[in-house]
Amino acid sequence: MELLRPSNLAELDGGLFVHGGTEVVPLLRDGILHAETLVDIRELVPRGIDGGRIGAGTTLAELEASPHIPGALREACRLAASPQLRNMGSLGGNLLQSTRCWYWRLKYPCRLHGGDRCHAAEGEHREHAIFANDFCASAHPSDVAAALLALDARVRTSRRELGLAELYRLPDEADRRTTTLEPGEVILEVEIPPAEASIYLKAMDRKRWSFPQVGVAAARTGGATRIALAGVAPVPWLLAGPEDLDGATPLPRTAWKVEVARALVRRALTEVT
Repeated sequence: MELLRPSNLAELDGGLFVHGGTEVVPLLRDGILHAETLVDIRELVPRGIDGGRIGAGTTLAELEASPHIPGALREACRLAASPQLRNMGSLGGNLLQSTRCWYWRLKYPCRLHGGDRCHAAEGEHREHAIFANDFCASAHPSDVAAALLALDARVRTSRRELGLAELYRLPDEADRRTTTLEPGEVILEVEIPPAEASIYLKAMDRKRWSFPQVGVAAARTGGATRIALAGVAPVPWLLAGPEDLDGATPLPRTAWKVEVARALVRRALTEVT
């Protein structure tokens, strides 16, 4: 395997991008990702916080410690992983992490792997999706993505600028991807508008360092409040309001997530309003 360290974005030409490595390295080790060339992009991706602009190379630990970013994002970073992973994992990498669905991780021929079945829908699915789970029942694991979605963040890549919601897509028969990034496209920066109040709440199986069973972010700006959820759909999920939970489509063993989400949404809205 070859390791490249390009000096600028123009030199990017194929290969598998690596920054902190907390996501890519385990997937390579487990044979889920395959690459002949790894591309170290640490020197190409901005790092640091400048007002509402955050370099995609900024670590979760740096975000957690910053008094200059909204409370929802700080709390999402604090709850996201162990201290070791937060010190290595980058903002951009966290937004792009893959599902923790055990069928996908164990390389079952599921729909995300190009197969014709969602094994979770038919099998063990206690930790899976309650929204948009007809094609794939996986649950997006990023606390940080839910916080940024509630904060109405925008993303700048090496090719374009887009709202955070536009970074993600639901997989379907024609395209099994869960993001809209094209080959060779790199997340460079995230911009967060000012928020009057924000919070992130998380239900997980362990008290610390666990992926969200249900994560709820709420942010109030200009009298309007946005609510976003983690762990409930194949992508970070935006609610138009608490009543959207009435439209959830839980699988037999995920119905409990709907009630947990209702409770966390009520608490979050009380905090920010």
